[in-house]
Amino acid sequence: MGETIKPGFGAPDWAQMEAPGLGDFEHLAEAAFARLPADFRALCEGLLIRVEDFPDEDVVEEMELESDFDILGLFQGHGLAHAPAVGHTGQMPNMVLLYRRPILDYWAEHEETLGAVITHVLVHEIGHHFGLSDDDMEAIEAELE
Repeated sequence: MGETIKPGFGAPDWAQMEAPGLGDFEHLAEAAFARLPADFRALCEGLLIRVEDFPDEDVVEEMELESDFDILGLFQGHGLAHAPAVGHTGQMPNMVLLYRRPILDYWAEHEETLGAVITHVLVHEIGHHFGLSDDDMEAIEAELE
């Protein structure tokens, strides 16, 4: 019949592995952000990066999503191209949200590393902050390869 596969020789013991939690995702997002080009990161001052399991109900309704799994990340706030000239009291900081469960679902269905998926979503959402085109974002990701 089939062979018995033994962990070792660098192979992970998948039977013992757990899905990365919110803290793990935060570390992966921090590592992905740290690898981005320095000039790109410098423009992100004040930008918060948060990880949540799913988008909240308001996001699902506002974006008319069929499922909580239909969005991997979201930029919330005022992009640099649309930022007010003077900050308003009580204005929430610009934020990138990464949605852990949809990202894990996407990762399971594709042949990319989890780190690559997180980096892609992070670059794409930060790109919205800057008003970058898809070509610009692809060029930033290409620098990382």
